[in-house]
Amino acid sequence: MAVLEAQSISIVFGGLKAVSNFDLKLEKNELVGLIGPNGAGKTTVFNMLTGVYNPTSGNIVFDRNDSGDYKSIVGAKPYQITQMGVARTFQNIRLFKDLTVLDNVKIALHFNVKYNALKAILRTPAFFKEEMELTEKARELLKIFSIQDKENELAKNLPYGEQRKLEIVRALATNPKVLLLDEPAAGMNPQETQDLMHLIKFIRDKFGLTILLIEHDMGLVMGICEKIVVLDYGQTIAVGTPAEISKNPRVIKAYLGEEVDAGA
Repeated sequence: MAVLEAQSISIVFGGLKAVSNFDLKLEKNELVGLIGPNGAGKTTVFNMLTGVYNPTSGNIVFDRNDSGDYKSIVGAKPYQITQMGVARTFQNIRLFKDLTVLDNVKIALHFNVKYNALKAILRTPAFFKEEMELTEKARELLKIFSIQDKENELAKNLPYGEQRKLEIVRALATNPKVLLLDEPAAGMNPQETQDLMHLIKFIRDKFGLTILLIEHDMGLVMGICEKIVVLDYGQTIAVGTPAEISKNPRVIKAYLGEEVDAGA
């Protein structure tokens, strides 16, 4: 059954239809790529899936069970959708740059705290116990990504590749079922991109996640995605395996254009 499903969603900004009748089914543990030329509507799709924008029409359902029941997430706030189990990273890194690496992760873990504001103010034993547990969990996540030795550094002082890693760690700290990665390889060198490919596969398998990623690096997309959805001018023009997509004439035309008769 689909974990996350977009059902003919469209969005209009003024007179511009940015995304038109977009359908998507993400199955449990799938690793899916969403690609297309610049301006095709990819990040707009992410923004609708995570509550930043509400679709003008269509529906988005999450966590459909074996009985066919589901929850529509249209109209939910981004933090509510995160609490349901859909986490994301951003094309432009959005860390808390003046907080430490450890505190960036702990902020995400605080979704699940059981102590209340009064216990935090009074610094009760229950507060300290839970804070210690959160700290250890944050350190475990940082260790998985090999940045545990940077826990006391400010996020803004990390190298670019490690900032990308930290943003993924922070998303994982919310305990998602679905992880949306918006251009995770942006700004990375070839070696960092190779490392990221292995990392994405690893976290999918270790955490049992469904992953949808936007990416312009076709080597990464073709190397790890099991299914690829292609957008152009807000419309789906192809869905298929990497092998099918790489040979699809409409995809090639969207990326490379088509020959024009110079005489005409």
